[in-house]
Amino acid sequence: MLASALSPMTTKAVADAKVATVTAAQATTTVEALAADHPLTTVSVEAYVRDYFKDIPLLAEISKCESTFRQFDSNGRVIRGRVNSDDIGIMQINKYYHEEDAVKLGLDIYTIDGNLKYARWLFNKYGSDPWVHSSPCWNKYIHLAVN
Repeated sequence: MLASALSPMTTKAVADAKVATVTAAQATTTVEALAADHPLTTVSVEAYVRDYFKDIPLLAEISKCESTFRQFDSNGRVIRGRVNSDDIGIMQINKYYHEEDAVKLGLDIYTIDGNLKYARWLFNKYGSDPWVHSSPCWNKYIHLAVN
């Protein structure tokens, strides 16, 4: 699957994939940051997240546990938590507790980039505590918090 998701595509397929990706995801900054030769897929989002958090790989593992590297559902809507619908996106940032701070920082947690940047800020301030409820999934990677 990885090879097929990242293999070269025809020009038309690339254009169609980009239009579908931008329309569905509405995350143009992330789409532009990804390689132009493949569509935004779960595989490429995972690669993007792992690269973004290469200095704090624990956050990539938390993302895997929280959202399986997804910001949007198949209809292009931002995913929300199953237990708490206030949990938003790829890092499941709780809007009740964090949206005001995110806005003050100029970050939009409803975009992949904003969600990841806020998660980095949150981790730098509080460590992994904001994601304690999913720790049974990622706790075995706690050693990755220190690079």
